[in-house]
Amino acid sequence: MMGASVIPTGFGKTCAMAGLLAAVSGAFAQSLSVIPGQVPGQQGAQTRLAQPAAAPAPPTLTLKDALARALMYEPQFLGTVDATELARQDTIQARAAAKPSAGLRSEYLNTQGNGQWPTGRYVENDGVHVYHEWAVFHQDLSPGILMGTPVQRARAAEAVARAKQEVARRGLTVTVTRAYYTLVNAQRRYATAQLALEQAERYVTISQNLERGGEVAHSDVVKAQIQDNAQQIALREAQLVMENGRLDLAVLLFPNFDQNFQVVDDLNLASPLPVFAEIEAMARRENPDLRAAQETLRGANLDVTLARQAYLPTLTVDVLYGLEANQIGWSTVNVEEPEKGRVPSVGYFMTISAAIPVWDWGTRRSRVRQAEIRRSQANLDLTVTQREIERNLNGFYNEARAAREEMDLLRSGADLAAENLRLNTLRYAAGEATILELVDAQNTLTQARNAYDDSQVRYRLALANLQTVTGSF
Repeated sequence: MMGASVIPTGFGKTCAMAGLLAAVSGAFAQSLSVIPGQVPGQQGAQTRLAQPAAAPAPPTLTLKDALARALMYEPQFLGTVDATELARQDTIQARAAAKPSAGLRSEYLNTQGNGQWPTGRYVENDGVHVYHEWAVFHQDLSPGILMGTPVQRARAAEAVARAKQEVARRGLTVTVTRAYYTLVNAQRRYATAQLALEQAERYVTISQNLERGGEVAHSDVVKAQIQDNAQQIALREAQLVMENGRLDLAVLLFPNFDQNFQVVDDLNLASPLPVFAEIEAMARRENPDLRAAQETLRGANLDVTLARQAYLPTLTVDVLYGLEANQIGWSTVNVEEPEKGRVPSVGYFMTISAAIPVWDWGTRRSRVRQAEIRRSQANLDLTVTQREIERNLNGFYNEARAAREEMDLLRSGADLAAENLRLNTLRYAAGEATILELVDAQNTLTQARNAYDDSQVRYRLALANLQTVTGSF
């Protein structure tokens, strides 16, 4: 007995309390006080993986920066931008088609002579050499052009394209927001897993000390070691999720798939939720889906008008100014009557033609019927869109409100879980709690902190989804 080394009971309890209190005291505060752009608990890993001093620092991206980058590189959104520009060019062309056109026309007609008359062998020509030098002015005076229907139709199509571009932009905002905060949340979970592993390692040490002091059975050491192994697995899984989250975000933000960037943890800076009346007014005023449906219906109405205008007569005016003579000049000699000398050759002539539709085997009537069917479908789509907007507005708002309320409760739950772990640490050190209670308290704290982080991400995504209906607020 004299040669045995026995740790006093009081000393074992003191070591247990000191170790566990040190683990608990900074764990929760460190998890909830995340430095923007840095993952808590990764300082040692970042130091080991740091780039050489000459390498440039990786860019630190806020959510606004991420959205701006995604708008530059996301192909589907860029496709809607191109579609909008194409529709704008259609509007320009429609406006130009309603105005007179002007051009220059130059012709030289060379006719074989017959040796008898100066006009040559072809009756329609006025001489062996005929020159046409014309300035041509052309104007179509169809009912559609007079009423401006094609221009209005092009403007409606352009408005639809712009609304669809805004729909794509808002959808991309949700996608980027989800990927961005998934990475932020994965970093938080990784930090939580690191802290949980550190605590589990301390529990192994403390339970071994207590076992040597005769305070606990060997089963406590076994349970602590099992908990330590579980936390090591959880840390590896959290690291995998974090790395995959970085890959997903890199696809959206960089044309060359660059993973060397940092994100700013601003989950605690979420904007407040406006009142529902304000949200509802914004949805009526700023919703691109509703605007697209309304402009589609307006375009369908104009299509019906255009189809019916095909029954009306069409006027065409052509004015030509220039010369048609055997010689080029302001005055020339007519080869058929050269004795009259030089006569003016530059002048104009006008052609006005009217096309009156009479019979086309029902083609125009069929086109009117097609336009009316498309108009009925557009009207139905508008009513469906209005119902969907109302549903999404209420659903997204309820989701955001519930996420906001639950976030406060989960924050309180995380605080209570931290206090619960502290109390169970004291009880275990005093011999009043079992290792199972201590492990359960640690798992409860980890789950509570992860749930609180998840609730913050959920609230941010709920706001992003709500803003697809209302616009930014």
